[in-house]
Amino acid sequence: MFTYLIIAIGGAIGSMGRYWISGMVAERWGESLPWGTLVVNSTGSLLIGFIFGITAPGSRFLAPVGFREFFMIGICGGYTTFSSFSLQSLQMLQEGEWLKAALYSAVALLTSFGGVWVGFTFAAVLNGSLK
Repeated sequence: MFTYLIIAIGGAIGSMGRYWISGMVAERWGESLPWGTLVVNSTGSLLIGFIFGITAPGSRFLAPVGFREFFMIGICGGYTTFSSFSLQSLQMLQEGEWLKAALYSAVALLTSFGGVWVGFTFAAVLNGSLK
């Protein structure tokens, strides 16, 4: 039962962070594209890649399973918005904005994958396993 509680708390923290950051980004950059969702997914991918790499078995900072669940499932799961990304892409397609949807999807995929790779690589450097 404790595991569910820590994941729920992490999810609440992540969801509030997502709401705040996506709103701040939309306010500053506008809403011509869902920039807030893009920033959240990219930074969330960076964060989960880093946490995965820095706390993995054999790493410098081995963390208990509960710690990893709190951050990776709870916070990152509540923070990232893949379902929002999917819906926004569908809406662009339904509005006939094929190029915009394709570009947004490609950028979202590349920045999210890039984020998880950079996060993991940074963690590997800190762990001393990548030089």
